[in-house]
Amino acid sequence: MVKKNISHSVKGQYVFVTGGVVSSVGKGLVSASLSALLEARGFRVSIIKCDPYINVDPGTLSPFQHGEVYVTEDGAETDMDLGHYERFTNLVLNRKHSITTGQIYQTVIEKERRGDYLGRTVQVIPHITDEIKHRILMGSEDADITVVEIGGTVGDIEGLPFIEAIRQMRIELGMERTVFAHVTFVPFIPSVGELKSKPTQHSVKTLREVGLQPDFLICRSREFIPEDLKSKIALFSSLNIENVITAKDADTIYEVPLLLMKENLDKKVIKRFGLKSGKPQMDKWEALVGNLKNPQKEVNVGLVGKYVHLKDSYQSLHEALIHGGVANQARVNIHYINSEDVGGDPSVYKDLDGILVPGGFGDRGVEGKICAIKYAREHSVPFFGICLGMQMAAVEFARNVCDLPSASSREFRDHQTSDHLVIDVMENQKGVSQKGGSMRLGAYPCLLKQDSIVYNVYGQTKIYERHRHRYEFNSKYSDLFESKGMKIAGQCEGAEKLAEILELKNHPWFVGVQYHPEFKSKPTRPHPLFISFIRACVNGASH
Repeated sequence: MVKKNISHSVKGQYVFVTGGVVSSVGKGLVSASLSALLEARGFRVSIIKCDPYINVDPGTLSPFQHGEVYVTEDGAETDMDLGHYERFTNLVLNRKHSITTGQIYQTVIEKERRGDYLGRTVQVIPHITDEIKHRILMGSEDADITVVEIGGTVGDIEGLPFIEAIRQMRIELGMERTVFAHVTFVPFIPSVGELKSKPTQHSVKTLREVGLQPDFLICRSREFIPEDLKSKIALFSSLNIENVITAKDADTIYEVPLLLMKENLDKKVIKRFGLKSGKPQMDKWEALVGNLKNPQKEVNVGLVGKYVHLKDSYQSLHEALIHGGVANQARVNIHYINSEDVGGDPSVYKDLDGILVPGGFGDRGVEGKICAIKYAREHSVPFFGICLGMQMAAVEFARNVCDLPSASSREFRDHQTSDHLVIDVMENQKGVSQKGGSMRLGAYPCLLKQDSIVYNVYGQTKIYERHRHRYEFNSKYSDLFESKGMKIAGQCEGAEKLAEILELKNHPWFVGVQYHPEFKSKPTRPHPLFISFIRACVNGASH
């Protein structure tokens, strides 16, 4: 249990980021951008996301509910904001950087059942809040500055224990070691042609009611907030005007650190902490934004999936494609195609320079995905299959090239009538009843064959990539696939030698991978597979 006063045992400073007015106001991007700026100044940074939902993790949540599930190197299923954190910094995060109400209550209840509380009544204060503080300290590690994002919107009943925990941390660590940054929304009302500050005023009032006085207000707006409006907001929020920061809408999310730097947010934060540093080295970011805004080429990529109604479902994929475009000085126009709607209509794909079929679960929309893969294979369109996309490439190839028309996956409802389950479950997974955290998760080693596209792409024979799946390619079909022109280009290292990568021979670029390479792509270090895929799309578009 955390001691009542932690100031002597804890090192480093803490920035606590809260949000108000509306959800999705941009707390995650603000946290990631501030961390990028602090890192560029030479500080060791850590970032933690606190999610108030009672799920233990987002692994069992629908993408329509919560966006994508981001997987860390150690196999934690986390909120998509951790993807932003990793993309904007040099950090490799782990399960300590993701905290949920479900985890907190699960741990506290387990302690109570063991008798750890010695007969005391278990309460939100101090037991729940102590566990929250303990986990925040664990996630800060040896960082100079830890940025802690509190999910949800201030005033939500679910988030109150987290708000109370950080209120206590301010008392225990002191004003000089804690900063409260509140992200709000300043809407523009077209009918009167004005930005309105009242929602922000109400949000700060709500924050004060639960015991927090913000040190900085980061105001999301369509334009830079004029000085007179900043002055009004500062007055009603008991702040100096220089601590009211505009978070202007950006053309690209990678411009956000530069816009916040223009507002001197990072400079003001380190001054508040009494720290010193040189100017942030943001040359790579400025070049990145320049390339994004001034591409030399343009390609159209179809992303064929069933969660396309909510773009957040494919956030990391979207960004990785953009990264691949930057590396090729190309604008990537991503066309989201609902695989449940297209059916067997191949005309949908005729104007695309590349086709990507992402991961997913269940058999809804799979025939549309198979149709897209068949089109890419037969028309020499660059194809990239990821996780389920790779598995559907195997099913399509088995049905239409290997003459196995009933080929399917054990995951699908028709598996009982199929004679050829080219995608099957491992023996140790057949009795799984609890779905949460029961898949192959996190980084695994993969050995590449040297006479392959992927070996040329990676430039090495052994790679580590992150996984999130339960079903595998059935190795008994390996020889048949190889004889028909589908190479098993990569296998998981170990006794099982699970197929990780499929490549189609005699095709410009046709690669399916069992893992999720998008999770390791950064704007300043694009993933090599996305660089290669977009290059193939560019080459095809130029013909």
